Amino acid sequence: MLSMLRRARTEFPRQFWLVLWGMLISTIGASMIWPFMMVYVSERLGMPMTATAGLMTISSVMGLIASFIAGPIVDRFGRKWVMVISLVVNALGYVYMAAAQTLPDFIIVMVVTGIFNPLYRIGVDAMIADLIPSEKRPDAYALIRTAHNVGVALGPAIGGFIAAISYGIAFLIGAAGMIIFSLLISLFAKETLPAWAPGHVHRAERIGGYGSILRDRPFMSFVGSFTLVTMAAAMVWMLLAVYTKQNFGIIESEYGFIPTTNAMMVILFQFAVTQITKRHPPLRMIALGAVFYAVATLSIAWGMGFWGFWLSMVILSIGELIMMPTASTYVAELAPADKRGRYMGVFGLTWNVAMGIGPVIGGLLNDNISPVSIWYGGALFGFASVIGFVLLARNYRPPVAQPVTEAGIND
Repeated sequence: MLSMLRRARTEFPRQFWLVLWGMLISTIGASMIWPFMMVYVSERLGMPMTATAGLMTISSVMGLIASFIAGPIVDRFGRKWVMVISLVVNALGYVYMAAAQTLPDFIIVMVVTGIFNPLYRIGVDAMIADLIPSEKRPDAYALIRTAHNVGVALGPAIGGFIAAISYGIAFLIGAAGMIIFSLLISLFAKETLPAWAPGHVHRAERIGGYGSILRDRPFMSFVGSFTLVTMAAAMVWMLLAVYTKQNFGIIESEYGFIPTTNAMMVILFQFAVTQITKRHPPLRMIALGAVFYAVATLSIAWGMGFWGFWLSMVILSIGELIMMPTASTYVAELAPADKRGRYMGVFGLTWNVAMGIGPVIGGLLNDNISPVSIWYGGALFGFASVIGFVLLARNYRPPVAQPVTEAGIND
C-alpha cells in the first residue's frame, strides 16, 4: 500500500491530488449528517417512514432528470465550474435544511439539492477519466474512494455526537466543508475537458447525444443490474439508522460507528483489494461484490443488537471494496472520450433511481408488513443483480483502451 502511494504521488498529476484532498474536506463535513438524515426528517415532521422516504424519492427524481442534463453539460462546457456550482448550491441546501420546519421546506431542499447533486459527481468522475490513463484508473478510483471514506470514517463518528446535541450545527459544518472544496477547485483547478472533443461531436448530439448510449446494450444491461444492487445498498444506508433506533434503541452517537466501520475498511483495505480485483475480469468481480451486498442486507434481518448490525456492515463493506472501483473503471473504459460525461451521467442514475425506489419500498414493507421485511426485500434485489452480472460476464469483451492527451487540460 505504501509503495503504491509513493508511486502514485509521482505518476498522478497535481490536479488529481487537489481533487482528492478537496473531496476529503467536503466529505468530512457532509457525512456528519447524511447517515442521520432519515432520523432528522422523521423526528422533525413526525411522519411515518413511508412518507419520510418519499422525500428522498423527490430528491432522486430530480437527480434522475438532472443527470440526463448534466452529462451533456459536462461534455460540452467542461468539468470545473459545473463542480463548483454544484458544491455551492448543495452547501446552501444544508444551511436551509438546518432551519427547515415544515414539509414544504423539506420539499424545496430536496428539489434543489436533487438537481445539483449529480453535477458534482459526474464532473469528478469525468475529470479523473480525463487526467488518468486507462491502465492507472483502477488505482486512481481506489485513491479517490479512500479519500471519500476517510471523510466518512471521521464524519459520522463526530456527527453522531454533534447531532445528538444540535442537528443545526452539524448541517452548518457540512456546508462549510463543501464551500471549502468549491474554493479549492475554483482557485487552483484547471479545466480537463479534451479541447478536441466538442469538434468531434455531431451537432445534433451536442446537448443530447444519448441515442448511441441507450443503444449500447451491454452498458445499459450493466446499468440495470447495478441499479438493483444499489437499491439494496440504498435501503441499508437510508433506513438502517431509523430501523435500529426505533426497534433496538440504538441512538445516533452509537450508530455513527457503524458507517464509520465501513469507511475504515475502505481506508485500510481498498488498495490491497484493488490490486487483486484488477487482475480479473471486471464483471466477475462486480458479481462477486454484489453477492456480499445481498448477504449483508439479508443478515440485517437476523441482527439483534449493535454488534449484529455492525457485522452486517462489515459484510457489505467487503462487497463495496470489490465492486465500486471496479465498476467506475469499467464504465470509464466503455465510454468514448467525447461522451464520458454522458456515460458517467447514465451510470450515476443508478444511485438516483435506487434512492428513489429502494427506501420507499422499504418504508412500505415496514409500515404494511413488518420492520424486518425491509431486509428480505433488499436481499431479493441484491441476488437479482448477481444473476444479471453473471449473464453479462459470459459475453464480456474488453474494450479498446483510449489514450489520455495532454491537450485535454485547459486553463
